[in-house]
Amino acid sequence: MSTPQPSMQQAQAAVPNRQAADGPSYPGYTSPIPVVRTHLGHAIASEWTKIRSVRSTMWTLGVFVLLVIGIGLGAAALVAANASQESMAGESPLPMGFFGLLLGSMCVITLGVLTTASEYGTGMIRTTMVACPSRGRVLAAKAIVFFAVAFVATLVPVIVVALADVALLDGARTPTGQEWLKGTLGISLYIALLGLLSLIVGSIIRHSAGAVTLMIGVVLAPLVIALFMVSQSLEDVRQALFEYSIPNQLSVFYSNSLTDSGPSGWDPLWIILGVTAVAFAGAFALLESRDV
Repeated sequence: MSTPQPSMQQAQAAVPNRQAADGPSYPGYTSPIPVVRTHLGHAIASEWTKIRSVRSTMWTLGVFVLLVIGIGLGAAALVAANASQESMAGESPLPMGFFGLLLGSMCVITLGVLTTASEYGTGMIRTTMVACPSRGRVLAAKAIVFFAVAFVATLVPVIVVALADVALLDGARTPTGQEWLKGTLGISLYIALLGLLSLIVGSIIRHSAGAVTLMIGVVLAPLVIALFMVSQSLEDVRQALFEYSIPNQLSVFYSNSLTDSGPSGWDPLWIILGVTAVAFAGAFALLESRDV
């Protein structure tokens, strides 16, 4: 006994029509799945999920906060125990937070590098690019999310340390409004930009250990090299290394520069902003021209 063959109309009804992503639906059929055009907000949401889900974020930022608060309060307590009120009368208590930030910046640098370079190391960057083919959008989303996280993670402990140091060093003078602004908001923006620069370097090098090593060298090498330049013929180079080293630029925010010349006021912020912008443009160009 032969099996009855379905009619042409039944065969067409058994196969559902499909809806084009950017075009109208086929006659008589509307897809139940909404078609949404993706944008930067979706990429930001994805990167936020990534950065808050991995353990490296909690570990690095946790150590960073402990270093900033612990060393900042420890330095202030040590000074308060050994310095007289007369010696602190003309000094601002805010620079006590410098030491914790300098050491803690290594944590922000490490997290910045891992935000991009770790995806290349594990191969997950391919999945990211498949989900969001616009490479520039991916890099921009990573930069926005990381900068926001690094800024908030720096601003909160910096304010805590600043308030605590003012209370501990009651013999010191009261900081001015400009000093408060530079010692809290300004330094937080600088540290966040330093971490963002590390993220961009990680995107360029695509190797976590290499990028972290390079960034630590950028932070510490100029100052260390300058310390060993004793020749008079290299005095100009030595002075420039001192003036534009990152530790000195950090100290400028506390009105406590290591040199009498060089960057002052808000200059370090504009310097690192310019360097980061140039690096971002280079990373964007390389991302568009290289294979993942």
